[in-house]
Amino acid sequence: MPRVTFPHMGESYRAFKMLLEDLGNEVILPPRPSKRTLDYGVQYAPEFACFPLKVLMGTYVETCQMGAEIIVTSGGVGPCRAGQYGQVHKKILHHIGYPVELIVFEPPLLHPVDFLRNIRRLNRARLSYRAVWECIKRGWRKLQALDRIEALTHVIRPREVQKGSTSKTYRRVLNYLDQATTIDQIAQAEAAALAELQALPQDKERPVLKVGLVGEIYVLLEPASNLEIEETLGHLGVEVDRSMYLTGWTRDNTISHTSITQQVHQAARPFIPLCIGGHGRETVGHTIVYAQHGYDGVIQLAPFTCIPEIVAKTVLTSVSARYNIPVLTFFLDEQTGKAGMTTRLEAFVDLMRRKKWPALSVASQPAAAM
Repeated sequence: MPRVTFPHMGESYRAFKMLLEDLGNEVILPPRPSKRTLDYGVQYAPEFACFPLKVLMGTYVETCQMGAEIIVTSGGVGPCRAGQYGQVHKKILHHIGYPVELIVFEPPLLHPVDFLRNIRRLNRARLSYRAVWECIKRGWRKLQALDRIEALTHVIRPREVQKGSTSKTYRRVLNYLDQATTIDQIAQAEAAALAELQALPQDKERPVLKVGLVGEIYVLLEPASNLEIEETLGHLGVEVDRSMYLTGWTRDNTISHTSITQQVHQAARPFIPLCIGGHGRETVGHTIVYAQHGYDGVIQLAPFTCIPEIVAKTVLTSVSARYNIPVLTFFLDEQTGKAGMTTRLEAFVDLMRRKKWPALSVASQPAAAM
C-alpha cells in the first residue's frame, strides 16, 4: 500500500485523510507547520521563493522522513509562480535524496482529463467509478462541516465570556468529525459540534468590530503561517469574516464561479479588470464588497514577494480612500513575529474603534473579549 501525504492546510487534513484511505492508500499525516518545518524550508527552497513554497518544502521534507512515497498537491493557473511549485518541489526533493512521486491536481474546470487521471492513480483499491464518487462525496461533506464549524468560531470568539473557551471547545469538537465516516455520521457530528459551540456562555450585548480577511489562499487557510491571526483578532473583540474557504475555492475551480465570486470580480473590475494570478483580483474585489456591507476594516494577508498581492496592495490604497474603509496589510515570511503582528493589530483595532465610536473616550471604549 503506497504511503501518501499532502500539504497541511488548516483542519482540511481530516477530510483528505479519510478520502485517501477510502481509495486504498496509507496516509502519512503532515505535521502542523512549526519552526522545524520552516527551518527545512529555508534550508532547501530558493531564497527568493515566497513563503508558502518554503513552508510546503519543509512539510514535504518532514513527511518524506516519515516515509511518504507520494505527495498530492495542487497546481495553479495564471501569471503566478504557484503553478510551478509542484515541479520545483519535485526537483529539490529528488536532489536532496527523496525520490518521491508528486501528483499535482490542476483546476478540474480547466483540466478535467488530468483530474480524472490523477484520481485513477490514487485509486489503489481499484474501486468502481460509482464507489469513487461516493468517497469524494463523503470527503466533500466532511470538508463542508469543517468550514462551517470554523466559521462559527469566528462569530463566537469575540463574544465569549471566558477567554479561550471557544478555541478549547473547537479543538475538542473537531474530534467528532474524525470518528464520522458516513454522510449521516458526518452530519450528526457537525450538528453536535455546532451545538456545543453555540452553547458556550456569550455576552451578546458586547459591541464588536467586524473585519474581513483577504489575501493569498495558503496564508489565509493555514493558521501556522498567519500566526493564528483570527484567534488574536477574536480575543481583541473582533468578529472575523474570512473571504476564502477551501470549499468555496474548490467550487470555483471545479464547476463554475459562484455568485459571490462573480460579484467580487465585478467589484474589482474598475481597478483590476482581469486575472493577474494568485488571488490579487479577489483581494481587491472582496475589500470593496466588505466596504459595501459595512465592515469596519479589512486585513490583507500576503506572502512576502507575492506579485499578485503586491499589485493588489498598491490598488488597495485607492480602494481604502474611495470606500472609506481602513486596510492593514501583512506581508508574511520566516522573519514575521507574533509579538510584532499583535502590536500592529492592537493599533488597527484601536483605530477602527475610534472611527466607529468617536464619542467614546479611550477609557470607555468597549472592552475586548476577556
